[in-house]
Amino acid sequence: MNLQGRSFLTLKDFTEEEILYLIDLAASYKEKKKRGIQVDNLRGKNVALIFEKTSTRTRCSFEVAAHDLGMGTTYLDPSGSQIGKKESIKDTARVLGSMFEGIEYRGYGQEIVEELAKYAGVPVWNGLTNEYHPTQMLADMLTIREHFGKLKGLKLAYMGDARYNMGNSYMICCAKLGMHFVACAPEKYFPNQKLVGECEKYAAESGGSITLTENAMVGTKDADIICTDVWVSMGEPDEVWEERIHDLSPYKVTKEIMENAGSRSIFLHCLPSFHDLGTRIGKEIHEKFGLTDMEVTDEVFESEQSLVFEEAENRMHTIKAVMAATLGADR
Repeated sequence: MNLQGRSFLTLKDFTEEEILYLIDLAASYKEKKKRGIQVDNLRGKNVALIFEKTSTRTRCSFEVAAHDLGMGTTYLDPSGSQIGKKESIKDTARVLGSMFEGIEYRGYGQEIVEELAKYAGVPVWNGLTNEYHPTQMLADMLTIREHFGKLKGLKLAYMGDARYNMGNSYMICCAKLGMHFVACAPEKYFPNQKLVGECEKYAAESGGSITLTENAMVGTKDADIICTDVWVSMGEPDEVWEERIHDLSPYKVTKEIMENAGSRSIFLHCLPSFHDLGTRIGKEIHEKFGLTDMEVTDEVFESEQSLVFEEAENRMHTIKAVMAATLGADR
């Protein structure tokens, strides 16, 4: 499988075989790391990491993966880059593309990472945009396959707001891989209908399916995987919090939801998660709205069915696979 020179912007751009290849490659790199086998055949190369939105897991995953491959990294936080402010995205892409072998972008609209890829002349990797989160999908699929030994035919239920990057990306990934995707949410939180139509075509080819339902118990019945994400992005006003809490509380992942899915089901969350009062934001939510958790209960988060920390580790292995394959280190 030759992915050298390709950008990694959305899984819509990749076939089922290419996605599975990246998961296989990640599993191979993970095994080698556990055995202490070096894979640093990209020495002398450098990558730029643009973070307009900060992140613990994405930054650490890209930096550790790059270092394992022998590469240097330059981290550009929101104050460390002039992208879109004093310098256009097109110009930024051409400058960075002349200095680095690859560019990661984590931030806002998908059009930004698409424009970077258009003009950079080197592979560009999507660390998260408003619309898509493809590196998270590879990590989740590796985690699921490690647990179940397969992907095709499994049922994945996504709980909560399915309009944005996580809901969109799960739907695309499941449709491409022959899995059965269910969005459990109020109708106004369903994914974009145009994207649903695209994914239904993918699912028809792969043997998967797409289901949108407002009934959480119907949607999660006998699901192999239950997953969710935070309901509100930081910085959004109080009225948004109030609306989301009101609308999405019936879709919180609880013990009852997990029991409805069955004892063999697993729980995934891309993190961070508001499952207790252990954070400043969690305490603020409690003070304003009287909640001790939000999208998932602490009971589920800390249960044996929860694989969130295995999932977090797999971000690094799958990101390593993406960088290695697109930079030709897998050949």
